[in-house]
Amino acid sequence: MEHEVYVPFPVGTVRQALTEPERVARCVPGVQLDADAAPHCPEGRLRLRIGSSTITYRGSLTVSAEDARVTVEAKGTEARGDGSVALTLTVRLSPTTEPGPGTTLTCTGTVHSEGRLAEATGQSAQTAGRRLLDRFAENLTADLRQRPVTDTEEPAQPGVFDSDVPPPSLDTLSDEDTYAGDRYPSDTYGAAPAEAAHARRTMIGRSAEEVDHAPPRGRYAPVPAPQTSSTSATLRWAAPAAAVVVAGAVVVGRVLRRRR
Repeated sequence: MEHEVYVPFPVGTVRQALTEPERVARCVPGVQLDADAAPHCPEGRLRLRIGSSTITYRGSLTVSAEDARVTVEAKGTEARGDGSVALTLTVRLSPTTEPGPGTTLTCTGTVHSEGRLAEATGQSAQTAGRRLLDRFAENLTADLRQRPVTDTEEPAQPGVFDSDVPPPSLDTLSDEDTYAGDRYPSDTYGAAPAEAAHARRTMIGRSAEEVDHAPPRGRYAPVPAPQTSSTSATLRWAAPAAAVVVAGAVVVGRVLRRRR
């Protein structure tokens, strides 16, 4: 018998889940696991419905994985009767986009049985097997949502905070950009015209024209010539003195004319 089921999780996640025997066992519909079973060797009861009959088996389950294929083996005996059953189920995993991103499980199984299961018709057995696999896929999906796997083989994707942060447009000057001698900041920006233009456009509160024509500031600002009060004082007394000199010259000139 061959049957396909769909699980809406990546292949790596589903494969990891199928390698956990306890998870596989509890996802099988109709299973009741023993609490005292050994680790990785689940044991319990399975109630299997075939046609109008229900058969209860007591058995165990083992899982093995190889690449993109998982093999499940189960053995059990009838709880009421002498019948037995042995199942070998090979599951191949492949990525799919229908009905959505996820994994397709292609299940191929062989069953060897004695007792009540052997007495059932082939059609009834296949119908029961397909129904069991469909419900298993539903249970596995719900189990993965409640108990995510802790380790997968999916390649790790970089997160937002793992990405490299690009340097800002206006970064602090490096040692190579330190001012040398009497260079103005414009000399440093001149080494990279594009960065200088960007810096001029983005200076807060100052337009490009203001930046281009503004005089240097800070340590490179021009030092104004010292202005003392002596100049204004000289000008204050120069006018009266000149007036006195002119008046004296006029008086002297008149006296000289009278003597003649």
